[in-house]
Order: sequence, then C-alpha cells, then structure tokens
Amino acid sequence: MFNISEVEKGDSDLTWLVSELDAFQSELYPTESNHCLDFSAVSDEQLRCVIVRDEGNAPAGCGALLFHEDGSAEIKRVYIRPEYRGRKLGQKIVSAIEGIASEKKSRLLQLETGIHQQPAITLYRRCGYEICDAFTPYKADPLSVFMRKELP
Repeated sequence: MFNISEVEKGDSDLTWLVSELDAFQSELYPTESNHCLDFSAVSDEQLRCVIVRDEGNAPAGCGALLFHEDGSAEIKRVYIRPEYRGRKLGQKIVSAIEGIASEKKSRLLQLETGIHQQPAITLYRRCGYEICDAFTPYKADPLSVFMRKELP
C-alpha cells in the first residue's frame, strides 16, 4: 500500500528524492539540456509538492507543480525510485498534481521531459498529455519533449 501526501518544498525526504533525480538526469543529459528547478528559487505560493511513501513510510517518489503568472502550471520533478517503478506510482503523482491544479483553477498543465526518458513520456501520454512546442521559459531543444494537457 502506498500513500501520497503534500509536503513543503524544504521537506528532507523531498530534497533527497530530488537529489537522486538530479544525479539520474545528469547521466542522461548535458547541463544545458537539464532543466532542473531549484525549489529555493521560487516562492511557497508558486510551488506545491507531493511525495509517495510505501507502507513503511519510506519515500518512493515525488512530483511538483509550478504555477505561472498566466494561470497555467508546469509539472516538475516527477520521479519514482528505481525499486518502486512499475507500480503505477507515476499515475498517482500525476493525478495528485492535477487535483492541486484544479483546486487552484489552473486549466493548462505543461511539462518538459527528456527524449531518453521513454517511460516518463509513456506515463504522460497515458495520462492524456500531448506533445507540443516549447513553451516559456524554454527554447526548442533536440533532447527535450514538451507536453501539455487542458483540464476540464
């Protein structure tokens, strides 16, 4: 059994998961194609974070939602630790993030992921996201895949 909960951006387990994600991505992409969000660079009002924990309360994965001034929001930092993959935790994270977006009346969700992360792309497609052009603040990057979804 897994549970998902919202946490503060400074949560120590979240920091640990994000560090693990950074290490994973640094092996896949050069620095200029690594679009990692530094949580300390955004206000608490701009960011909402979630963690999935296993039955022993160990952190299994995370995700975040960054709100933009235009009313859209961006999915950031979705990560599942390798030993927990294949258990539909990514869908739980995306669903929780979409719920937060709906609460805040954000109707457009966007994200950037990398071409070497095919399981992530598959996850987002299953969740209804479609490939789109680069959006602000990004520029087109041959190593990036940009996706979007309009919420009802």
